[in-house]
Amino acid sequence: MIVSALVSGLSLGAMYGLIALGYHVTYAVSNTVNFSQGSSVMLGAVLCYTLWVTLGAPLAVAIIGALALAALFGLVVERFLVRPFAARGSNAWLMATVAGGIILDNAVMFTFGKEPRSLPSLLATKPVSLFGAGVYPLQLIIPVVGIAIAAGLHVLLRHTKAGKRLLAVVQNPSAARLMGIDVKRAIALSFAASAVLAAVAGMLIAPLMSVASDMGLMFGIKAFAVAILGGIGSATGIMVAGFLYGLAEALITAYLGSSYTQILVFSAVIAALAFLPNGLFGRAAVKKV
Repeated sequence: MIVSALVSGLSLGAMYGLIALGYHVTYAVSNTVNFSQGSSVMLGAVLCYTLWVTLGAPLAVAIIGALALAALFGLVVERFLVRPFAARGSNAWLMATVAGGIILDNAVMFTFGKEPRSLPSLLATKPVSLFGAGVYPLQLIIPVVGIAIAAGLHVLLRHTKAGKRLLAVVQNPSAARLMGIDVKRAIALSFAASAVLAAVAGMLIAPLMSVASDMGLMFGIKAFAVAILGGIGSATGIMVAGFLYGLAEALITAYLGSSYTQILVFSAVIAALAFLPNGLFGRAAVKKV
């Protein structure tokens, strides 16, 4: 049981981390977050299912198409649900992105249907033995993918000229413009990347659960908790927090039952933030006076 719980926890933790990285990207570039992130998880899974299973497109085409359409959704969110409010100095984008996610969820429910679907995968059909426990190969691959994406994102933002230009946008937009950086484009791209990260998570987790219009709701909420717990400005902290969250959730479910999972895990998140208000790897904001 312990091996199965650990593998499941690491797999779930990687999912939460990937989705939470989307919050990190938009926060790092624009100082805003996309609260329709959970809907992007669902969108990636639904689009992949529709293109691959329903329309019969090759899997590679379905994946690329799903990611492209998810990126388009991210661009729409930034252009119509965030930019008009942020430009006026209003925080109404918080509610606007929530509303946008709800609209998308319901639109998918009416078009895709209410019945959950199963996304096939050769990596999630036959379990393999690991220390006497049966686990799906996909559960072992997901953490590797999550770590690889997090590492790549960290290198991109911190050690490349393109990444440093993105970070310059949130530090000083006016100076960034003087340096020739297209600030609006940079922010829009961060929202597209955020939606793509969530869509990747949705496609990875879909074979292990049902594809449905409401599948992303709890993923989005838990991922935001992970982002805050890890320190929303730190990609490394977010992935560490994601794995800790996933392991805690899996172990509590395995030994105490699912009835206690959300109560105990979210209580632990609150307690952790009481002692570490900036998250595990976060830093206190510096205010100039």
